[in-house]
Amino acid sequence: MNTRRKKAANAKPTTKGKSRTVKAHPSAARPKSRATAGVALLSGGNPQIPKAEGDAPVQAYIAALQGWKRVVGRRLDALIAQNVPEVHKAVKWNSPFYGIEGRGWFLSFHVFTHYVKVTFFRGTSLRPVPPGASKHKDVRYLDIRENDELDEPQLAKWLQQAAALPGWITGGSP
Repeated sequence: MNTRRKKAANAKPTTKGKSRTVKAHPSAARPKSRATAGVALLSGGNPQIPKAEGDAPVQAYIAALQGWKRVVGRRLDALIAQNVPEVHKAVKWNSPFYGIEGRGWFLSFHVFTHYVKVTFFRGTSLRPVPPGASKHKDVRYLDIRENDELDEPQLAKWLQQAAALPGWITGGSP
């Protein structure tokens, strides 16, 4: 093939004088609620929510999650509220944080493309120890993938144990 034909074959189609129909990605067709309109999704679908204290920013974070990740986020938040009624919530670093006022944070979660990572800040003190190792001495993780069954009784035990331990202090509340 000569050079002129190669250039013509690789050229982008022009739209001069013609309208083009561009198909949107299927997820773009999903309507957004008022609560999630304008929320930027970072890599892995993690919502960009400003740092703030309280339940409202955590609920905004969860509402901005897409598909199965929203279902997992809602379930985690509900289990935490059921098992730790005095929980203090916040969004920090684009992740929900859960703690006890005056004792620090005991848990956070963050979404990635293929899983939701639950972080137990004093995870090595929990029994049994959550399965995911960390480069941080005390931290353990639980990765939840789309089709995983949540072991809610075990998760409830970890939540109660974690909330009873001194938490991670980040320089702010709790």
